[in-house]
Amino acid sequence: MSDVALVKGDERRENILQALELIEDQIRFGERIVVKPNMVSVTKPLSGTHAKALDTVLEFIRQRTDKEIVVAEGSAYADSMIGFETYGLAEVAKRYGVKLVDLNQDQWVEVKAVDRDLRPITLRFSRTVAESDCRISLTPMKTHDAVIITLSLKNLVMGSLISQGIANLDKLSHRLSHWIRPKDALYPRGMGWVVKHILRSDKVTMHQTYPTLNYNLFLIAKAYPVHLAILDGFTAMEGAGPTQGKQVDLRIAVASTDFIAADSIGARIMGFDPMEVGYLHHAISAGLGEGALERIRILGERLEDCIRPFEPHPNYLRQRRWKRTEVEELRGSLAA
Repeated sequence: MSDVALVKGDERRENILQALELIEDQIRFGERIVVKPNMVSVTKPLSGTHAKALDTVLEFIRQRTDKEIVVAEGSAYADSMIGFETYGLAEVAKRYGVKLVDLNQDQWVEVKAVDRDLRPITLRFSRTVAESDCRISLTPMKTHDAVIITLSLKNLVMGSLISQGIANLDKLSHRLSHWIRPKDALYPRGMGWVVKHILRSDKVTMHQTYPTLNYNLFLIAKAYPVHLAILDGFTAMEGAGPTQGKQVDLRIAVASTDFIAADSIGARIMGFDPMEVGYLHHAISAGLGEGALERIRILGERLEDCIRPFEPHPNYLRQRRWKRTEVEELRGSLAA
């Protein structure tokens, strides 16, 4: 059994605090703690981690340990340090004596992944995150334009991949990919050289096809799992996420030391079957965490009282093309 705390109420801070207190005896901080907020955009506050959410989490940690804490993010299209200031996260970090790190500028370790043809490739993953004793993913709950939903796994993996190119070009490539991509691809095959040598973005490299993006998210999460998942669903996003969607006043918080169980419950609250979300399907099938409701003990609220089906991204049906027999076989070979 995996425990997942689920709290609903009218105060963001109290929701998160109560959720963490429900699983407090399961949390192990260690010597080096990284809190990974979500800041995919530095101009869309609804898409990012709220300052009050970070303040609550840092207060909770500081009351229980004096070990090193780093707040770290690698924004998709901009300087992360600008986002820290814009969203008020820098002020919160300063109050607790916490270091801020732009993961796009971090040193890195290499992680294994596959390209669109399922050939092995290596990607650059933040050394700060990789070498942490306690990786905490703190993210709002959002629909997504490539993998259906963003929850704790997606937040930690994508933000920790290195992107050193020119932000505006990175953004342009993302927009172009929606106009000229093949059936199951997120950008055309011919853009690979541009992505590698000009954009220098391993975030973009991940987005080759729906099947490989979902598989690679699972593969990297297997190597560097989330130790504590916190889903701040006080205000969430539906529709054209992860940045252009509409606000959902969900008023919940989810927390667990089993990040797959937390994401599975988060998916169900949003009206999605976790086994229909590619990267969660792979993670659950490979045993990275619990996905079956009968093996998840929910502490706090009743799940059925918190479900509020989200409007999916407009290209939701396209995103569901992540299933590919060769990818299933590749995942199966990991356990052989």
